[in-house]
Amino acid sequence: MSSEGFGLPKESWRWPETAWRGHVDAVRAGRRLVPDRWPGGARVAVALSFDSDHETIPLRDGETSPGRLAQGEYGARAGAPRILRLLERYGVPATFFMPAVSALIHPEEARAYSRDGHELAVHGWIHERNMLLDREEERELTARALDTLTTLTGQRPVGIRTPSWDFSDSTLDIMLELGFAYDSSLMADDEPYEIVAGGRSTGLVEIPVDWIRDDAPYFTMDRYGSVRPHSRPRGVGEIWRDEFDAAYHDGGVFQLTLHPHVIGHRSRLVVLRELLDHIASHQDVWFATHAQLADAARSMLPGSGPDRP
Repeated sequence: MSSEGFGLPKESWRWPETAWRGHVDAVRAGRRLVPDRWPGGARVAVALSFDSDHETIPLRDGETSPGRLAQGEYGARAGAPRILRLLERYGVPATFFMPAVSALIHPEEARAYSRDGHELAVHGWIHERNMLLDREEERELTARALDTLTTLTGQRPVGIRTPSWDFSDSTLDIMLELGFAYDSSLMADDEPYEIVAGGRSTGLVEIPVDWIRDDAPYFTMDRYGSVRPHSRPRGVGEIWRDEFDAAYHDGGVFQLTLHPHVIGHRSRLVVLRELLDHIASHQDVWFATHAQLADAARSMLPGSGPDRP
């Protein structure tokens, strides 16, 4: 919601302190949730995620040309199968955040994620921009997406990643109302933390993301705009290796966000293979789904136990 919606002037320097403090404190990073050691005595946790957006990116914007839809179809037809084979080769579990419309177009793919031991999590209905929705629309689409994935796979997702990697004024309340155990959309830390709302503990674990650890900014192309890929895949791989090395040194988390229609191309998937080779050369590494990581992080919350949501 814009500042004008609260009866505030557009110019933020005219806001009273209560206004800017209210915005800052609405959704905040609380306690950092990093144990001394990860499960199995591991030094570092590695959480790979894939946003299986496929055709929903153009569909969200009302683009229905076969050319634009084919770019998304590539992720399902070529990228996702390659990724699943690579993960199987290394014995690595991952989390797939999938818009419900994408899962309805490719139901066998959605079921394959769960069948192969990976996690399927919510990523909106049609990759909508939740920041533009009112509360009723956002809740209805999120609940519909949750129900759709549950029906398709027989397993209720416990995690969510907003399509916009952002929260509206209603997003947090909707997540809590629908019973999600964790979110992976915000960027306040390198490590998992508890989300605090207006100074209040929520119990919701945040597994933070960042554009540095996302393939799209490095490789995305817009045919009719100024966006052009300019990054050498192995140059991007060097950035991700440095991110992992720092996480290993700190005893923290290395989290990565990838897209089958982006990383799934031959010359790019080799970078993921080389990254997995690099990680596998280290001892005491715990590969986890985001749900498993959230469970381990939640153990650091006061009063954590089997009865805590």
